Amino acid sequence: MTEEIVTRVAQSGLITLDLENMFPLGESVLLDIKDQLWQGLALREKDFREFIKEHDWNQYNEKFVAVTCSVDAIIPHWAFMLIASKLTGKAAKIVFGDTNNLHETIITEVITALNPNDYRDQRIIIKGCSDRDFSANVYMQLVNKLQPVAKNIMFGEPCSTVPVFKKA
Repeated sequence: MTEEIVTRVAQSGLITLDLENMFPLGESVLLDIKDQLWQGLALREKDFREFIKEHDWNQYNEKFVAVTCSVDAIIPHWAFMLIASKLTGKAAKIVFGDTNNLHETIITEVITALNPNDYRDQRIIIKGCSDRDFSANVYMQLVNKLQPVAKNIMFGEPCSTVPVFKKA
């Protein structure tokens, strides 16, 4: 006689939201223009336009691209606009900043696109552990999106949660 193993967590009706699983698949790359600076200090328009013309922009097809300059230099906004004009229609996403900015922007868009009615009167656990490091801002946005409709919100793992919100 075999007894079926049933977990209370599975029967609890809890919805676990794992931001890492919500993150879209795709490669993230950093495009750092520091090597395009003249003597590491300044951007020369003629040289930069030559870089724009000769660079292989197809390598960014369907990738998430963060564009930055990692050295302290004054870069005119038009330089980043030129890069954006080459990446538009190729890259899946383009942001100014490092890959942390990129990932924050992407997950923020995912949270914004959530339909709060899918979580109406639900008990939600926002998973805490993941390989990707999300900022406190991301978790705050998620609570802000879900609290008006959720029955309660917890943080952590189903076996060990921290209460965040409970509807009165």
